[in-house]
Amino acid sequence: MNEENVDGAESSEAELSAAVEEALAEATTIVDEVAVLTSDLQRLQAEYANYRKRVERDRASAYDFTVALVVTELLPVLDDIDRAEVHGELVGGFKAVSDRLNTITSKLGLTKFADVNVPFDPMIHEALMHSTSTDVTETLATQILEPGYKFKEKVIRPARVAVTDPEN
Repeated sequence: MNEENVDGAESSEAELSAAVEEALAEATTIVDEVAVLTSDLQRLQAEYANYRKRVERDRASAYDFTVALVVTELLPVLDDIDRAEVHGELVGGFKAVSDRLNTITSKLGLTKFADVNVPFDPMIHEALMHSTSTDVTETLATQILEPGYKFKEKVIRPARVAVTDPEN
């Protein structure tokens, strides 16, 4: 009977060991599946976050593009208002409308630039007239014929200028 107990204990221990190994293998498989699913979930979350950022960036870009189009169409009106102001015709209610329009366009991000005697920069200036002088040492925008405009630091219309080069 003693031998039977030993054989039974060994077979019981072998069965238990096989069951433990099978359970460990199954647990390892489950852990691997969880790791794969976790990795997939993290990847999907990252893709969604990137998509959301891209949509927000595209939405902001579309808004800026639309505002720039509208503001560009208003530039001739702003030029007319500037000419009226130079001729002293900007009075009364028209002055209030002019001030309001300038305030709105500034609030949207439109800035006017029209600096005289600055170095000529083809990125922000368009030369319409050209002359030479001994008074200058570098090419300068010496007269503003029409101011330039920037929308949020992007030039939407270059300043139209008269340029003076140094005589050699």
